[in-house]
Amino acid sequence: MSYEHILVAVDLTEECDPVIKRARAFAVASGAKLSLVHIVEPMAMAFGGDVPMDLSQLQQQQFDQAKERLDRLIVKYPEVTKENSHLTYGQPRQEIHHLAKEHGCDLIVVGSHGRHGLALLLGSTANDVLHGAPCDVLAVKLVKNT
Repeated sequence: MSYEHILVAVDLTEECDPVIKRARAFAVASGAKLSLVHIVEPMAMAFGGDVPMDLSQLQQQQFDQAKERLDRLIVKYPEVTKENSHLTYGQPRQEIHHLAKEHGCDLIVVGSHGRHGLALLLGSTANDVLHGAPCDVLAVKLVKNT
C-alpha cells in the first residue's frame, strides 16, 4: 500500500523518535508528505473541568514549551517543515482526526506502549485515535529501555 500524506502524532518526549522514524520510512518508501502534530490538552480536563483557579498562564507556558520542543523536532527531521507541523489545544483523538481529514492524510502514525491491565482499561491516545479514524492508523510499539 502506498500513502500520499502521513500524519505523525507525537508526545514530544524522546519516545517519539522511533515513531517519527517509522513514519519517515513509510513516507520515503511511498513518496508521501510527512506532517507532525502535537496536541496540548487543556489543563482543566485533567481536573475534570472544575478548577477553582485560573490556569491560563500555566497553560500558555505548557503551550510555549511544546512549541520549542516541536521546533527542535523540525530541525532534527528536515522532512517536516513548519508548514507541516501542527500544535493545537484540545482532546487528542478529536484534534488528530480533524487534522487528518482537513489535510487529506491517508495514514496516522502514533506510538503505543502496549499497556496491560488497568492501563489498558483506561485507554490510551493510540487506542482513542484508532476508533473512528478517517484513514489507516499505524501504532508503533514503544519498547521501554531497562
